[in-house]
Amino acid sequence: MQASSTLAAIPRPAPPVPPLSHLDALESEAVHIFREVAGEFDRPVILFSGGKDSTLLVHLARKAFWPAPMPFPLLHVDTGHNFPEVLRFRDELARSLGARLVVAHVQDWIDDGRLTERADGTRNPLQTVPLLDTIAANRFDAVFGGGRRDEERARAKERIFSLRNAFGQWEPKRQRPELWNLYNGRHRPGEQVRVFPLSNWTELDVWRYIEREGIELPEIYYAHERPVFRRDGMWLTEGPWFGPRPDEHVETRLVRYRTVGDGSCTGAVESSARTVGEVIAEVSASRLTERGATRADDRLSEAAMEDRKREGYF
Repeated sequence: MQASSTLAAIPRPAPPVPPLSHLDALESEAVHIFREVAGEFDRPVILFSGGKDSTLLVHLARKAFWPAPMPFPLLHVDTGHNFPEVLRFRDELARSLGARLVVAHVQDWIDDGRLTERADGTRNPLQTVPLLDTIAANRFDAVFGGGRRDEERARAKERIFSLRNAFGQWEPKRQRPELWNLYNGRHRPGEQVRVFPLSNWTELDVWRYIEREGIELPEIYYAHERPVFRRDGMWLTEGPWFGPRPDEHVETRLVRYRTVGDGSCTGAVESSARTVGEVIAEVSASRLTERGATRADDRLSEAAMEDRKREGYF
């Protein structure tokens, strides 16, 4: 009897814990980053345009603090040339979450003379000053962005915690090592840190996660008929940005957007993908990143994005 009792007292090994799936690992990393920022900074904010990456940021931030409400406000720099479908989605999501939405309108800076309208009609390069002014006015010390390393070479060089100086400028030599998921948020008064929880995600990861989580997006991410015209190898839509020109013919095409931003420099791609599954199949077969395929502002020079980052852009 005594021997049986002894054997019964021997603890059995716990069953092995299954490894995290790829998407679970990415989600866990992003949730950890959101919680680190909440613990290290006083006034973080999420840069939110209503696009797929910033919508994913909001979804992950909610998960990080559930069932408590998301502790971050939202910030959008509205060029005045954004797609109306995306702006409606932005407003509806912020309203449904009860989140504070801060909108910096580029038009306000043009009206009071702080910015001058460009001859080519694009306002994308004009976003930097309103962004920096709004960050300073609200004393935001950490700003979440949806940039990913697979999008563009300059973004591939940036750390998850990216220190910016008092002028919002990126200084590559001041980047800090990030070993073993340890992030250094130390900064001087007036400095800020840009935070990129999606750094290690790819466009395909984003769409697979959207499918798994059932995340809603603006309808322009899916195939729809739209009047467009061809310019510099891209399909641009009509709008208040000097287009189409006399030699550019408008035609109705079945298109969708892989990324959204200023309408003057964000092109559509011809597509019949009307569901998330069809988009995933399309992205899987693509050999161009979404910015490389559809963003004219990245084609200005080899270092176009890096130059904007040095000025304070995301």
